[in-house]
Amino acid sequence: MTTVRTLILAAVGGAAVAFGVMTAVAARQQEYKSGIVFPEPAVVTPGKTDNDPPSDAVVLFDGKDLSKWHNGDRWEIKDGYATVRGSDIVTKDSFGDYQLHVEFATPEKVRGSGQGRGNSGVFLANRYEVQVLDSFDNKTYFDGQCASLYKQTPPMVNACRKPGEWQTYDILFTAPRFDQESKEVKVLKPGYVTVIQNGVAVQYHFELLGNTNYDKPPAYEKHPLKQPIRLQNHGDPVRYRNIWVREIKPLEGKKPS
Repeated sequence: MTTVRTLILAAVGGAAVAFGVMTAVAARQQEYKSGIVFPEPAVVTPGKTDNDPPSDAVVLFDGKDLSKWHNGDRWEIKDGYATVRGSDIVTKDSFGDYQLHVEFATPEKVRGSGQGRGNSGVFLANRYEVQVLDSFDNKTYFDGQCASLYKQTPPMVNACRKPGEWQTYDILFTAPRFDQESKEVKVLKPGYVTVIQNGVAVQYHFELLGNTNYDKPPAYEKHPLKQPIRLQNHGDPVRYRNIWVREIKPLEGKKPS
């Protein structure tokens, strides 16, 4: 007859055998080492919230002035936000590969339809447009709705909030690389864009086909790695606030000889 004591002894014995096997296997294993020597990652202090700039960010608009933008004095600043009017604005500094945070709100009072409703845009490298539009219950061509890479690809989903509500773009941009010595436009590496809108991935590592044109097919034009960021005036009083950027540079380790 099997007793409780017999079962306990059997269980303990089995556990001891299993532990012994695991110990023997672990003793034979060796830690894998790539041999690559990496520099220590820099310490970056995150913002108090997900929307606040981290410690290594360049703040482009903090709600007070647009002094870091060409033509910034043409836009109206009130209550911590800037309202589009008069012209596009372009950053005075230029950036290469970066993480860009932008908050915007289309007009609460709905006027117009399609492309004529809350239209603006965020231009990466001054030429690749992430569309800003009131696309809440507002039909237009899909590669021109909010969060599209204009005339190249629609967003994967429509993550727009209601007119007048604040929305966020968190954009990862990898600038294209060109053969600067070539007389022709020789693309060594295309540009890539990822967009998170209101916490939702709407563009994922999209390969840019070139400039985002309205009236002709996309095509690359050779330009330096670092270019300014532009916000578009399209005639609608879109509001912007809390804009910051941080340049991205992957760590490079020293490979073994």
